[in-house]
Amino acid sequence: MGKLVLMGAGEIRRRLNVSRQRAYQIITRKDFPDPYQVLEMGKVWDAADVERWIKAHRPHLDDEDRP
Repeated sequence: MGKLVLMGAGEIRRRLNVSRQRAYQIITRKDFPDPYQVLEMGKVWDAADVERWIKAHRPHLDDEDRP
């Protein structure tokens, strides 16, 4: 079994290269993946779920363009 990689809102914001406000709009969309877990510090998502969403909804941000 592979290692689980998680992303918080900050990582998602940086991955999408958007502002905090825009990241919040995106992560609260009905079509955005549900969080993997809700912690006291906030929600976290399975990075694989987020990457699948990006591939479907933001194809111009494919893995080759990642910093």
